Amino acid sequence: MEKFKKIIDAIGIPRLIVSCFFLAIVITAYVNGIDVKSYFSSTLKYWGMWGVLVLAMVPTIKCGIGPNFGVSLGIVCGLLGTLLSIEFEVMQRVDAILPGFGAWGAFAFAVIVSIVCAWFVGIGYGKVLNLVKGSEMTVTTYIGYSIIYLMCILWFRAPFSSGEIIWPLGGVGVRNSVAMEGSFGYLLTEALGFEIAGIYIPTGIILFVLACCLVVHFYFKSKTGLAIAAVGSNPTFARASGIDVDKMRVKGVAMSTILGAIGIVVYTQAFGYLQAYTAPLSMGFICVASILIGGATTGKASIIHVIIGTFLYQGLIIFTPPVSNHLLAGTDISDTMRQIIQNGVILYALVKTKGGTE
Repeated sequence: MEKFKKIIDAIGIPRLIVSCFFLAIVITAYVNGIDVKSYFSSTLKYWGMWGVLVLAMVPTIKCGIGPNFGVSLGIVCGLLGTLLSIEFEVMQRVDAILPGFGAWGAFAFAVIVSIVCAWFVGIGYGKVLNLVKGSEMTVTTYIGYSIIYLMCILWFRAPFSSGEIIWPLGGVGVRNSVAMEGSFGYLLTEALGFEIAGIYIPTGIILFVLACCLVVHFYFKSKTGLAIAAVGSNPTFARASGIDVDKMRVKGVAMSTILGAIGIVVYTQAFGYLQAYTAPLSMGFICVASILIGGATTGKASIIHVIIGTFLYQGLIIFTPPVSNHLLAGTDISDTMRQIIQNGVILYALVKTKGGTE
């Protein structure tokens, strides 16, 4: 019995429940003749779309701040980088110099601009969080919502001139949805993709997400990364060891913001449209829920939690609609399930936290 309890603790109750439910959904879909292969293809695609965004949770958890509900700051930087790539017609300019590489050039430009913007925003964000130690999750949630609503005003008056970005009538401001066809839409999703046993493997986006995971993994093996992890594990000991706790926290937040910016660029190319205004509003909660489902806590997180959690969360969201429509004709409980899973695992994680530690 004791051994069984240890196995349950190692897996984690949220991950165990969600894994069993996901397995039951997949079996139900197969038994009822639903095209499981196509939905697995979609799950892999959405795993790639969300992978880097969920990865953005790791640095802030490791540095002791907890899940980054304010990842919206990074998302805004990524949206700006993508819009500037379209505005300056980077794809067309690169194609004129290096035919066939225009989309890659536009993607690289968007990522680089996003990283630079997110670095400065992340530093300021980190300094703010240093002023509110102990209330970080509350403050990050407030900041995450506030920046989205603030950007709604700015997007509406943004001085872009590209016909692909601005409203057709009025000639000013960003559209609700900006098509990525004229830039780097579906670039990673279709790169090196192939089909095996009826399941499409979006190799390009999978490799990109795994590459980002490796970068984060090795970063936390470096001297700076170990110092950030030490601050999150035991700030008192870290300070006694000569580590600048506040500085390491800022670096962790900046890294999380950068990953959020890169993540939304990856998400946007896979989705095929850039969505501004309130579209990113719930992304922070989805990212937090995904990594917690993967087995992370508010104090500990690793790459494997990102990989497993993102797959389970997206798999459930994708498989639930066809199964519910088949069993309960005329209904779609996918959004209800998303809310239950998302908010349930976040609540569980917060309840398990005692005094800010696990």
